[in-house]
Amino acid sequence: MYFAALLARTEDGWEASDTELDDVETLSDLADLAREASPDDDTVLVLIEQEDSWFGVVRIDGEEDPRIFVSDAAAAARSSYGEILLTDELLGRDPGDDDDLDALDLDGTEDGENEDDDDDDEGAVSAVNGSSAEAVPHGPVGDAGILDDLGVGEKELRSLSADAVTEIADALGASEVLETVR
Repeated sequence: MYFAALLARTEDGWEASDTELDDVETLSDLADLAREASPDDDTVLVLIEQEDSWFGVVRIDGEEDPRIFVSDAAAAARSSYGEILLTDELLGRDPGDDDDLDALDLDGTEDGENEDDDDDDEGAVSAVNGSSAEAVPHGPVGDAGILDDLGVGEKELRSLSADAVTEIADALGASEVLETVR
């Protein structure tokens, strides 16, 4: 079960809105959606959680690049919403590193591998898949200081429980507005 909400900071405090991520395919799409929630270029937080598995925070400050924190990259990688947040930059890899097709010739062998080798074909596939899987670490990734100036420190963010979105909203003083959209 997923929950996603936008929290936009305004002069009057935080405003919350739930959001559908069905039409969001990239981080850029998500950032555009967040910017639409705050026409005054105020801070907008996108809070996403998959119950008992992982949560993510995306912070948009005006036209700046989004800042991202994901509590468990490996769990998020198994989620279509998590994949939006797990950019190559966030995972510390060059764009295209995880493109398994680049490592295969059209005949299905790895670059430099002889087609006539008697080796089991599964070895090539698992080697390719293994390099991709190793690039997604278990545990938190991203900017753990994303909410420092809003009262949620790095250590606190890393230690949040399964109900992280509610705990973040409580710390921001936005729990009542979040509950209206939950």
